[in-house]
Amino acid sequence: MVPEVVLINPKMCRPSGVRLPLSVLALGAALEGRYEYRIIDGNIDPDAVKNAVTAVSEGCCRAVGITVMPGPQVAPAIEISAAIKAANPSVPIIWGGYFPTLYPGAAINAPYVDYVIRGEGEAALLNLLEGDDPGAVQGLTWKDHGQPIHNPNSGFRSPDEHPMLPYEKVGDVRRYLRRSFMGSRTAVHQAAVGCRYRCTFCGVVSMFNGFTALSSEDRLDRSLRHLRDTYGADSIQFYDHNFFDNEKSSLPTIDVLAELKMPWWCYARADTLAKFSTSTWDQLRRSRFTMAYIGAEAASDEVLKRMRKGSKVEHTFEVARRCREYGVIPEFSFVLGGPEDPEGEIERTFQFVRKLKAIHPQCEVVLYFYSPTPQRDPAYRKSGRPEAVLPVLNSYGPSGPELPSTPEEWTQPEWLNYVCHQDAPWLSSRMRQRVRDFGNVLGCRFPTVQDYATPAWGKRVLSALASWRYAAKYYTHPVELNIARKFIPLRRPQVESL
Repeated sequence: MVPEVVLINPKMCRPSGVRLPLSVLALGAALEGRYEYRIIDGNIDPDAVKNAVTAVSEGCCRAVGITVMPGPQVAPAIEISAAIKAANPSVPIIWGGYFPTLYPGAAINAPYVDYVIRGEGEAALLNLLEGDDPGAVQGLTWKDHGQPIHNPNSGFRSPDEHPMLPYEKVGDVRRYLRRSFMGSRTAVHQAAVGCRYRCTFCGVVSMFNGFTALSSEDRLDRSLRHLRDTYGADSIQFYDHNFFDNEKSSLPTIDVLAELKMPWWCYARADTLAKFSTSTWDQLRRSRFTMAYIGAEAASDEVLKRMRKGSKVEHTFEVARRCREYGVIPEFSFVLGGPEDPEGEIERTFQFVRKLKAIHPQCEVVLYFYSPTPQRDPAYRKSGRPEAVLPVLNSYGPSGPELPSTPEEWTQPEWLNYVCHQDAPWLSSRMRQRVRDFGNVLGCRFPTVQDYATPAWGKRVLSALASWRYAAKYYTHPVELNIARKFIPLRRPQVESL
């Protein structure tokens, strides 16, 4: 088969973190029966650059579609795009995904990128392949005589309006079913898209602009049964941006999962779960609900309000109690060090985490630094004006630095740290170290349940070593823990997938 379209997922993780490339599979589903296509996954293929160049040069390639996430996927996307463009300059290269949606100006400002698709990509990709005028393609950023043009935004469709994913196009699907703490063959799936909330630090807001849609229970049931019965999946990690939109709309989904009885993990909001009825929690237990990644974010209602989170501290405490009662492990994430009062906020968060651990000792804690993402102008959002409404963020934080203007600049270490929530320019070195030390002590005292590789004795040793520091609230310079972790490495949920 000579591909007319080559879809590429550049490398972004280690082999242990490989999961099904849902973004390019969704594009492939849209191409089925219309164009011959090939999927190249850099996470699986060690010769992805060479094989991509070969695939494009084999014959009548009409376009190359590359999905790009901010962070570590940008550099591999640059490498593979530049190699293709050098080998075959006439083949258009199209970038899509979160990075070009959030930073379209930087993405299009590259000689190896011809088009940028913002938001949902299926319709725009088909429009380009069918030869439509680029100026008429919604959600497209393109170049007119070298000048970037940002077309009006496209809309989003419900998952039910899209065809089923063609898993077989990635080759041996079992390569993507990896071991996790939930099972030996964990698959990934997206049952819903978007989120109606507008947290100021979240890239989902910039991508979906408040849109949210759930797939039907029939589609979910067919998809999960196919992964289980055809490929042997025994557990599911949901990539939904907000799995539980509300209790009423979640019930059909929970009923499907209760029938399947496969352990599962998802993203969730504290306020939504805290308000679930006892009968719904009972059904969640029957469904083998195992873990939820919950954005606790902050230790005070004032900060949560400033973030437009929509939830309160009391919801986090309540969901911790509920999760312990029903045998669910909540994975609470926090964004530390906002520019208003970074040091005070960090110390308050440490105390808050300790209270959560007292309620639910098995709860997981993931610590990030605050990273603002581009947001849409509320005036444009409410006016319904037809012009392109791009996410806007000109500088990182209230006083800079200015955001990069090219993909290459986004690969610099400081920007990788910012976009991956590992640093913030307004934090002092002392504050950064304080957070790292606290995270080290906390992680050793309560080793993550997600770590299926470290032996039980190793976890006990680390927990015992860290116990006095945690009890005394003395986190500074945990030299003995640093040495011990060289011999007993622990999994780090904040940088590793399940």
